[in-house]
Amino acid sequence: MLGVIIGISSVIAMVSLGQSSTLNINEQISTMGTNLIMVMRKHQNRGGVNLGNSSSQSLTVKDAEAIKARCKNVSYVSPMVSGSGQLVRGANNWPGSIQGGSTDILTIRKYEIARGTMFTEDDIKEFKKVCLIGSTVAKNLFSDSENPVGQEIRFGSIPFKIIGVLSSKGENQMGQDQDDIVFAPYSTVMKRILATQYIHMIYASAVSEAVSEDAVEEITTVLRQNHKISNPDDDDFDVRTQAEMLKMMSSVTGFLTILLAAIASISLIVGGIGIMNIMYVTVTERTKEIGLRTAIGARGRDIMYQFLLESSMLSLVGGIIGIIFGLVISYVASELLNWPFVVSGSAVVISFVVCAATGIFFGWYPAKKAANLDPITALRYE
Repeated sequence: MLGVIIGISSVIAMVSLGQSSTLNINEQISTMGTNLIMVMRKHQNRGGVNLGNSSSQSLTVKDAEAIKARCKNVSYVSPMVSGSGQLVRGANNWPGSIQGGSTDILTIRKYEIARGTMFTEDDIKEFKKVCLIGSTVAKNLFSDSENPVGQEIRFGSIPFKIIGVLSSKGENQMGQDQDDIVFAPYSTVMKRILATQYIHMIYASAVSEAVSEDAVEEITTVLRQNHKISNPDDDDFDVRTQAEMLKMMSSVTGFLTILLAAIASISLIVGGIGIMNIMYVTVTERTKEIGLRTAIGARGRDIMYQFLLESSMLSLVGGIIGIIFGLVISYVASELLNWPFVVSGSAVVISFVVCAATGIFFGWYPAKKAANLDPITALRYE
């Protein structure tokens, strides 16, 4: 039964963990806002070579302003630029990134301020060197007894005054620390750090999830007008919603779950072969018993049913134990990974069916051999 136990427990654990990871990803994406819309630069091609979206200079602050002014189904809009560098405060330093946004960025990204305040429109217009930091940055640059608000840090060689500390959000669906972040006015990051007139992305928030698709159509129309694009195939931007991200991530995790379950199912074949071998040996060892039963009136199908029942019971008992082990493994793994625990009812039912089929399929040949034994030869055997 050990092969069946290992096979069933592996399948149950893989399917349950696959569904747990999908649910966890959905929950993580939902924390960013189900009505979140992202406008990104489209990949550029030159001479048949894909240069990636980092080479594209298609989005500007005016695009973000046009979306906010002309899209009635959009409630919040923020340009987004970012850069990586070393954060320094006295003798402490931390490798991090700084993201430039508007006053709407915290609302769109679902961040809250634990201490201090948000920068203002005047700070954006005057390119003020002010910022808000995440709890990870605060932890690595300041001691527990210090209040970072009002203190100064350097991003590379540029000083920034901390005006707020963000509440902790933990890791996202990709395992990235959402608290390892610094927010500053987008104008400051564009002028003082990146020296560029173009933005990397536009974050927007639809009025509600129900009108997200309408908001996407409005944004697409506004950007095509701004960029003077008449053919949709010439779009130099991509507009994506959380629904698309959810669909994509669910598709990936679903495929991986099926793949892992298929690999784990190989153990079931090994277990079935083990049952067949054991039953074959059993027929040989019980030849005299088979002959005695046949001599007192047992028919061939009675002998076959007996051995089929034994092989099926071996498989089913192994399957029940395997299901229990599989659920225990998936529960422990979910607790360790801090994922939701999911019991796949379909996987449990299918496991029972597979166990019964395994016992019947791999037990048929030994049972057939036992049913075809000649009773006279069987009684003389030993």
